[in-house]
Amino acid sequence: MEVILLEKIDRLGGLGDLVNVKPGYARNFLLPFGKAKIASAENVAEIEARRAELEKQAAETLAAAEARRDQVAALSVSITAKSGTEGKLFGSVGNSDIADAVTTAGVQIEKREVRLPDGPIRLAGDYEIVLHLHTDVDAILKLSVVADED
Repeated sequence: MEVILLEKIDRLGGLGDLVNVKPGYARNFLLPFGKAKIASAENVAEIEARRAELEKQAAETLAAAEARRDQVAALSVSITAKSGTEGKLFGSVGNSDIADAVTTAGVQIEKREVRLPDGPIRLAGDYEIVLHLHTDVDAILKLSVVADED
């Protein structure tokens, strides 16, 4: 299925690109979230007419993501979790816990922006967490998981 992208998407293309994707990807993700339109002659003409407006919106979202990256770089977040005597946590610290801690520290972060490639954190210690704020912007968060031995 051929679609025209309304924004830059990782490993797919940029604004205004005509790309060929599988129908399920287009039907379930790109079209419902407003990230693409079906590549018909009318839609291509409409996108070309609105290109300046769409590029301005893309630049604004990129600038906002860069500003959030600078705010996150200045933060050092600490999360306290119950643990045993050796620092092993009873449970784990996941994406939503990290997103909530950063949001309470003053920077709005969503759960889907937190990247934990090794899975949830299960040991106390200091970590560097990658936050994927935009397709072109990643931020490094300094996270300290403190063991609470009760």
